[in-house]
Amino acid sequence: QVQLAESGGGLVQAGGSLRLSCAASEGTISRYAMGWFRQAPGKEREFVATISWRGSTTYFSDSVKGRFTISRDNTKNTVYLQMNNLKPEDTAVYYCAATVPPSEKYDYWGQGTQVTVSS
Repeated sequence: QVQLAESGGGLVQAGGSLRLSCAASEGTISRYAMGWFRQAPGKEREFVATISWRGSTTYFSDSVKGRFTISRDNTKNTVYLQMNNLKPEDTAVYYCAATVPPSEKYDYWGQGTQVTVSS
């Protein structure tokens, strides 16, 4: 079991950058594949990015590919989402989540951090 907490959200102008962090306060993330998801007002939660437990494999949604990168530091029990060239449509609450491979069902979720991109 692992408890996750996101940080790093905020207000940024379009074209700007933010780096989100997801830290495990209990447990270790090293055995989990980690993902980032987001939910905009009035919309369903959507997948953003995922990284394998070793960090060797990453996947991104088409909407963020080329602008976002995901990374992890298992020694710090932390996963990161670097977001560059932000757009107003990236405005959402961002959540990190953990799943035990090979399952694709994410069992553990953080509380989320708000990202707002102004035009």
